[in-house]
Amino acid sequence: MYLWTAFTLGLLGSFHCVGMCGPIALALPYRGNSYWVSALNVLLYNVGRAITYSLLGALLGLAGKGVALSGYQQALSVAIGVLLLLMALLSVNFESRVQQIGVVKHFTGRVKKMLAKLLQSNGSLTMLGIGILNGFLPCGFVYLGLAGALTTSGILHGALFMALFGLGTIPAMMSVSLLGNVISLNLRKKIQQALPVLLVFFAALFILRGLNLGIPYLSPHMGKTTTEKVRCH
Repeated sequence: MYLWTAFTLGLLGSFHCVGMCGPIALALPYRGNSYWVSALNVLLYNVGRAITYSLLGALLGLAGKGVALSGYQQALSVAIGVLLLLMALLSVNFESRVQQIGVVKHFTGRVKKMLAKLLQSNGSLTMLGIGILNGFLPCGFVYLGLAGALTTSGILHGALFMALFGLGTIPAMMSVSLLGNVISLNLRKKIQQALPVLLVFFAALFILRGLNLGIPYLSPHMGKTTTEKVRCH
């Protein structure tokens, strides 16, 4: 996957995130300050989300590096693409399925309790903390972004991929916090209906990258893995 894809994915997915995280964005304890202080606090909240995404991206990038060294990076990219394609065609609500997993459900519950406490406080550090915690809440588009980070094959690239993903979500999320519920329910429903189309699009990107066709910026040659180079010598 390419880094420009991460920002685009975040930008498109942010409209979905508005429906999931919109209530938290509207409940942020930043009001009562001047407009610019409020804007700064909301920005810190969104930076907190991006920090969490970057940390998760670094972990997935590290895991992806191991996959690349094993020589399975192309197969992984194709497999992720096929999975996304099946999700789109079968209309599988992957997000709700993940939330039903025992460990995830327990972890999410603890995060929500911590969020509830922070939402009763105020201050810049509180806003940053709310954002950091919010980044751990289940989100289908974040999972998709992390799948992209997994194919980057490195800690720094994985972190950068998810940082750009987080950056792409900021415009819509800041608009909700500062301007209220500017995205109507009707528009959200239309976006939800378009999600399968977006899944097919990104599935195609993953599959093309895995096919290693030598197409610049779309399906470049990944080159030999470290393991293969050692064998050649």
